[in-house]
Amino acid sequence: MNLPMEGFKVLELSRTLAGPYATMLLADMGAEVIKVEQPNTGDESRRFVPPKWNEESCYYLSANRNKKGITLDLKSEEGVAIVKQLVKESDVLVENFRTGTMEKLGLGYEVLKEINPRLIFCAISGFGRTGPEKNRAGYDVLMQGFGGLMSITGDEDHPVKAGMSIADLTTGIFAAFSISSALHGVKQTGKGQYLDVSLLDGQVALLNHMATGFYADGSYPKRMGTAHGTLVPYQAFKAADREVILAVANDGLWKKLCLGLEWDDLLKNEKYRYNYDRVKYRTELVDILSERIAQMESIEIIEKLEKVGVPCGPIQNIEEVLTHPQVIAREMMMDIKHPNIPNLKVPAFPVKFSETQTTARYHPPLLGEHNNQVLQGLGYSEEDIEELKNKNII
Repeated sequence: MNLPMEGFKVLELSRTLAGPYATMLLADMGAEVIKVEQPNTGDESRRFVPPKWNEESCYYLSANRNKKGITLDLKSEEGVAIVKQLVKESDVLVENFRTGTMEKLGLGYEVLKEINPRLIFCAISGFGRTGPEKNRAGYDVLMQGFGGLMSITGDEDHPVKAGMSIADLTTGIFAAFSISSALHGVKQTGKGQYLDVSLLDGQVALLNHMATGFYADGSYPKRMGTAHGTLVPYQAFKAADREVILAVANDGLWKKLCLGLEWDDLLKNEKYRYNYDRVKYRTELVDILSERIAQMESIEIIEKLEKVGVPCGPIQNIEEVLTHPQVIAREMMMDIKHPNIPNLKVPAFPVKFSETQTTARYHPPLLGEHNNQVLQGLGYSEEDIEELKNKNII
């Protein structure tokens, strides 16, 4: 069967991670994505190293598969004209320039919707296209701090960022979902629309119950390392050989934990029977658990708790994750044929469809790799293309 997004065309004028990740998700689902980069330099993520693989940035490789790549100088009249030609036959445009840049280039939504009224114009930015901070640049680490994530991540004295680019990646997911929804709307109305997607809004949305809790009683969680503000025990503990996670999310699981580890004294202790009280006596209970768990090997803890149905597991490093039989069985690493990298592997699309399967149709494009193909499709002759190259427009 055809992939769900086949037949849709996406023009990508974004770089780094949030925008490219969004368009890659659409490309994985079958959309034709044409990625536009600056001549000679390209997407800045091409220079985000280390790590690199045969001189190619792993940062770039991980977010740009299944796309065609062209180069265009958007500050030139010819470059702008080519973008407008591509817009005529595109369903979606994705950009992540600073607020006002597309308008200065003559490529703002008000201009492009006249060329293609069905166009979905997705603008990704740090703070959004409205409001007092709309002109500020926003990178992942900045937005993790500004958006509240770092205020609740780390230990009491030290805020820390998430190890992955969570603000960028979740924004890319929100953007891809919004684009898919908007395309469905075009089928119903025949009209496109403007999508204003920001890293800040995504981070606020992820605050979830913590934001609601603040408005309920003015409270907000403190940094607690791996612990949870309303559940105990729900955190990492140091076993004799490595750290393990215990996720006791209700009183039934607490009972199972005590039975599985033969801790009858804790099971009978009324102070710990209900989660409300376990939170109240958090410090003393965590001290007790820490002392006992430190005397045990992680495999013993995990085997005993899995037998009685308590969610638990080790904190794995990346090598352990990627080589785990479950991850291998889920086929979560994708092989891609690349002209410069034998055996290139990147994380696969994370959802399994029963009737369609995502594949690596194209490797992450080399800089300007599809210039001739795309421009010839617009009617440019070989002589026209050579002239554009000589003028450094492509």
